[in-house]
Amino acid sequence: MSNAKVTLDGTDHQFPIVEGSENEVGIDIAKLRGSTGAVMLDPGYGNTGSCQSSITYIDGENGVLRYRGYPIEELAEQVSFEEVIHLLVWGELPNEERLEDLKAKLTEYAVVDEGIKKILEGFPRHAHPMAMLSSLFSAYETYYPTTGDSEEDVLRVLAGINTLAAYIYRYKEGLPYVYPSKDLDFSSNFLHMTYGSHGADPDIDEVVAKAIDKLLILHADHEQNCSASTTRMVGSAKASLYASIAAGVGALSGPLHGGANQAVLEMLRNIQEGEGDVAEYVELAKDKSSSFRLMGFGHRVYKNFDPRAKILKASADDVLDSLGLDDPLLDIARELEQVALEDEFFVKRRLYPNVDFYSGIIYRALEIPTEMFTVMFALGRVSGWVAQWQEMRNDPAFRIHRPRQIYIGENERSVPPISER
Repeated sequence: MSNAKVTLDGTDHQFPIVEGSENEVGIDIAKLRGSTGAVMLDPGYGNTGSCQSSITYIDGENGVLRYRGYPIEELAEQVSFEEVIHLLVWGELPNEERLEDLKAKLTEYAVVDEGIKKILEGFPRHAHPMAMLSSLFSAYETYYPTTGDSEEDVLRVLAGINTLAAYIYRYKEGLPYVYPSKDLDFSSNFLHMTYGSHGADPDIDEVVAKAIDKLLILHADHEQNCSASTTRMVGSAKASLYASIAAGVGALSGPLHGGANQAVLEMLRNIQEGEGDVAEYVELAKDKSSSFRLMGFGHRVYKNFDPRAKILKASADDVLDSLGLDDPLLDIARELEQVALEDEFFVKRRLYPNVDFYSGIIYRALEIPTEMFTVMFALGRVSGWVAQWQEMRNDPAFRIHRPRQIYIGENERSVPPISER
């Protein structure tokens, strides 16, 4: 194995180079502080590999996203969300028997304790859904005492979020809860529990169900993002899966992470209130002196077209055509999309529509309230959080996460008496 040389104060230090299966290169600096007395400073961890993982591979320069080696394009077109859950959490795509077993268990564990509903009903109806969701997962440990990392805990999280998301929506709308159906898949059950009538048989639009399924698949995991890293960080203290997932929900709630699709709709509303002149706002986006920013375009990781956005563009078109909607905001979105795909300013800078742009359009078409958008994100991402948490806990190099810092405060000083302060 080759080494990297670091020279500090004239002394050379050797550190092993680690190569990933896709030729990624990292320098193992686990012994850096012990051998040199120094630490690496990397604000935001943008150049720091926090772990070795076999779950998700991203090549941002070439627009590549794979779950355990499978291209996202093939997964989105050929398998169900339940199969992706199995792939991420249990490591491989399931056979028919295992898939049917997983579907049955997801239905079984989708039924939540009545006490969880009482906690939900104690929140103000105007509270943000993500705050509700995080609190409910924190409460899970009081109703379902954890045994560490059992499959039962995993199933309660994977199935429970479907019910919790639907119940949060129903509670905020003042509607009676609809229980999960054993005859429906994950995405159809979500639609049934969210939009169905209490006591009535399910009535599911297959085009919409398919679009939801793709959204969940595309959001299922995205490597060491903020919420996945948070889930790992909390789990590294040997906190329960429930506590770790609640923390992941909290991280996702931030506007710089999971709240981006909500920001897309708020931007479209601002354009509409400005008389809907898309060309005017496009010019504002080009103007560095303007405070206006186009939301839902470009991506921190992808320097090419977000592969998830290509898939969702087709789904958005299918949903809008199927529902036959006449919505001014969606018209603005489509016009903005066309400009961004053709205007040299955006093309040159690779500011293509991303997954948040199209997911926001689909959620709007389904009449999902804007503040519920991030809950929809979490609905898919929880499978990735569980997979990341399990991988971290089973890592032979497992240890509590504890970043270092460079102190820039005051040097040692004496405490003056209060009369002299």
